[in-house]
Parts: sequence; structure tokens; C-alpha cells
Amino acid sequence: FSLLKQPISSTLNQHLIDYPTPSNLSYWWGFGSLAGICLVIQIVTGVFLAMHHTPHVDLAFNSVEHVMRDVEGGWLLRYMHANGASMFLIVVHLHIFRGLYHASYSSPREFVRCLGVVIFLLMILTAFTGYVLPWGQMSFWGATVITSLASAIPVVGDTIVTWLWGGFSVDNATLNRFFSLHHLLPFILVGASLLHLGALHQYGSNNPLGVHSEMDKIAFYPYFYVKDLVGWVAFAIFFSIWIFYAPNVLGHPDN
Repeated sequence: FSLLKQPISSTLNQHLIDYPTPSNLSYWWGFGSLAGICLVIQIVTGVFLAMHHTPHVDLAFNSVEHVMRDVEGGWLLRYMHANGASMFLIVVHLHIFRGLYHASYSSPREFVRCLGVVIFLLMILTAFTGYVLPWGQMSFWGATVITSLASAIPVVGDTIVTWLWGGFSVDNATLNRFFSLHHLLPFILVGASLLHLGALHQYGSNNPLGVHSEMDKIAFYPYFYVKDLVGWVAFAIFFSIWIFYAPNVLGHPDN
């Protein structure tokens, strides 16, 4: 009996341990795993924040203050989630830049790129719905301006805006549906990310030279785990500086 020969564990072993990887990958290839870590951080902190958040126009802002003042470790949860969103976007933009620079979108990896675009659009939607939840000044006007863009669509634009708002102005119904969507979208993101990873592993990663070779490959573990670990530690230090020394710099003071 071998644990690694069982269906689930053998699949994990194939994709996470023995996965053949080009030996000349640089640190630029570490931003994919880093983006996955950011997503996990956002989901974990978000679930705990949702336990204390009240999606109501009269109570939402107060519930944020309740998290900051009354919940043990609440300040850390909120700052990790708020700054984690910024870190997530920075990491993903660097991941996209690497893909563009090294032509990771070229044949036969077009589907990987297409799924990446879907993930990026889902991230934008998730970030926007989350920005509205504290219900500060910028939350309200951000929701008003961005959703009003749909009114530019001919004929049905105004109807779509009314449907998005759940009424004739941004109000409690809007906040409630944004809270619901902000809770749902990250889990759709996880599914899309797994598809993205599966599509990548169909043909394998490209490399800085852009030359495909089946010969010059090594196992992902332990070599690239250690290499990624260096990036994770550097990211943890960078992330911690924002959380503990400048937690509100990346936000809006009037929100």
C-alpha cells in the first residue's frame, strides 16, 4: 500500500511534487504561487470579517469600527484584508507583466492566458464590491459612479442600472447584494484559478529563453518550493511593513 498511488494523492503528487519544471525559471515565475497565497489570505480574513460585518446602510460603518475597537485582533484582520487586496493586485500585475514579457500567452498556452483574463476580471468585480462594504463616503460615490457606467449602454442601460441598484438609487438593497457577491466571487476565483493551473500543467511552464525542451526539466519539489519560499518570505516582510507601519496609506481617508 502506497499513499502516493491513491487517486487523489497521486494527482497532487503529479502536479505539486513531481511536476516537471524547466530548470532555468527565474524568480519572476514565483508570482503565480504568491497570488495563490494572497487569495487564501483574503478568503480567510474575509470570512472572519464577515462574521462581524452588518450589511445595512445604518450599521455597516459602525460594524467596521466595532471590528477595530471591540473585536480581539480585529484591527489585524481588517488591515490584513484591506492591505492584502492591494498586495494581491500588485502581485497579479507583476504576474501579468511576466506573462507579457516572456510571451507566456503564445501557442500552445493560449487557454492559460484566456483563463487568466477571466480571473483578472473576477478580481476587479470582487475588489469593487468589497470597496463598497464599509459604506463610507467613497464607498457610496464609488458605487454610484461605477454602476452608473452601465447607463451608457443603449436602450437597456437605465434598466440595468436600476436592476444593479435594486431600486432607483444606491441604497440598502445595493449594499446587501454587493455583500452577497463579495462573499461568493472569491470562491469562483478559486475554481477559475484551479482551471488556470490545470490548463498550465497540460503543456507545462514556458521559460525565460522561450525554447521548449523536454530534456532540461527537474521536479518541482524541492527545488522550486525552496525558490518560491524565498519570494514568500520577502513578500511577508513587505506585507508586514504596510500592515504594522502604514496600514491606512493605501486606502482613502474619507472612507
